[in-house]
Amino acid sequence: MAVLKALNLSKSYKKRPVIRDVSLTVESGAIVGLLGPNGAGKTTCFYMIVG
Repeated sequence: MAVLKALNLSKSYKKRPVIRDVSLTVESGAIVGLLGPNGAGKTTCFYMIVG
């Protein structure tokens, strides 16, 4: 059973797309890590999911 599901997240700053069509499903008991280079949008994606 999915405890978190985010579908087709997108974000732009001043009409510049920084995140496009990101989807994530996390199952109960899963351990998740988000890896990427600086400026890749990891924190932005996290903030979009948690509100």
